[in-house]
Amino acid sequence: MTVLERNEDVVRAPRAVVYHWATLEGLDRLSVLKPAVDAGFLKKDYCFLNWRTGERVRYGLSLLEGTVEHPYNLHLRQDRLVDVVLKTIEREALPVDVRWGRNVIGLQNHEDRVMVTALCPDGSPEQYRAEWVIGADGAGSAVRTLLGMPFEGFTWPERFVATDVVYPFEEEGYDQTTFVVDEQYGAIIVKIDGSSDAGLWRYTYSDPAADSPDGVERRMDEFFSTLMPRADRRTLRAFSPYKMHQRCAPAFRMGRVLLAGDAAHATNPTGGLGLTSGLFDSYLLIDELAAVVHGRADAWVLDRYAHERRRVFNELVSPTASANKKLIFGSTQTAEGSEAWARVQRLGEDEEAARSRLMFPKSLETLVPVAR
Repeated sequence: MTVLERNEDVVRAPRAVVYHWATLEGLDRLSVLKPAVDAGFLKKDYCFLNWRTGERVRYGLSLLEGTVEHPYNLHLRQDRLVDVVLKTIEREALPVDVRWGRNVIGLQNHEDRVMVTALCPDGSPEQYRAEWVIGADGAGSAVRTLLGMPFEGFTWPERFVATDVVYPFEEEGYDQTTFVVDEQYGAIIVKIDGSSDAGLWRYTYSDPAADSPDGVERRMDEFFSTLMPRADRRTLRAFSPYKMHQRCAPAFRMGRVLLAGDAAHATNPTGGLGLTSGLFDSYLLIDELAAVVHGRADAWVLDRYAHERRRVFNELVSPTASANKKLIFGSTQTAEGSEAWARVQRLGEDEEAARSRLMFPKSLETLVPVAR
């Protein structure tokens, strides 16, 4: 297998950090769960904080103990998971050739093969012949664009700002995953490293007024000073502003080319459902495509992959992530916001309601038997 990566090294900017419990079985099957846990840490608890009233609602994955194999989430920066995967490839001498700095500029989708043209770091072209191509190259996917596919949906007007910051959140009563609910200071606060760098957190907020990355940086101190008032104990390590989308390709398969992850669908990250659904895409595609390549299944199973993963995104992932965003970054004083907050309050009072919410990530998985 050949991987063409347009960047020349692992991207270290703030990206996804929380892996829901339901995705961990797949990481285990791929032999990366244990080293990933060693590089990160496991946690169980959630907290919603109503910024206006100070009310906190807590519940946790301990409710799933005895019911699921992994009743906890994994906290690990996405770039560090990439490091784990690369080390696993090297350690197990897997037949994977990762080629860095390859910018895909051409795609010819034939009946029996795909021809891919990529530019090398020195600007010279390379051509690759493949039986199958998977476009997993993000929301700005070159593969999807070369297929002539639109990316249907919309872009939210405000920017999200993901920051990696050292701050004593736990000393101030914050849980390791805290959703601050407020129309102005709504935020997602997640502890990143539980061992090597215990003070590093991901603090993500929404800035409706900043119209550019420069504007984000100028306005950052307003948000920091409100939620992290102890400036002498606050250190910004990195930040990444980005636009949020609810978009989906009209098809996840065209001939011998398939789309997965953000190349196929993009959602705002509230609740971590983009990473979750992307991992479930990959788990299913690994099984389905391997069965086709090794003659255990006909190529129609890839149409099944494409149809089912698109359905899951449109019917479950996108509407749920949108509702999560509206709750955390909206007012609890409107009729809609008040109802949403009442549902949150139930999580701290009703174990069945909390258990149902905790089981939701499992519903995003597609388990389709493949002919063996």
